[in-house]
Amino acid sequence: MRKLVVKVTAGAEDAERCNQGFTVAAAAVAAGAEVSLWLTGEAAWYAVPGHAEEFHLPHATPLPDLLRVVREAGTVTVCSQCAARRHLTESALTPGIRIAGAAAFTEEILADGVQALVY
Repeated sequence: MRKLVVKVTAGAEDAERCNQGFTVAAAAVAAGAEVSLWLTGEAAWYAVPGHAEEFHLPHATPLPDLLRVVREAGTVTVCSQCAARRHLTESALTPGIRIAGAAAFTEEILADGVQALVY
């Protein structure tokens, strides 16, 4: 099975798109795929403790549950520019979530056998 890189670019302002990215990432983990979840734009806030709990979408798995599944079996990264614009440092993030930039994202998605999705 190939690696899946999912980039979520939206937050509560586009709740269905945001939730879809998290749902696909968690479903891929459950299917046994290696998953890397990138949080950009307003989705970067969900790396901060307590923020995912504020997200609500009817008939959707709670965002904290989806994020936990991906964190436990894959990697979660916040875009460095997005973090800087929001004054977020790694110490402000949920343990195990990192900050990295476009070079790291590009390296991940250009590796052999990787599928990348952007929501």
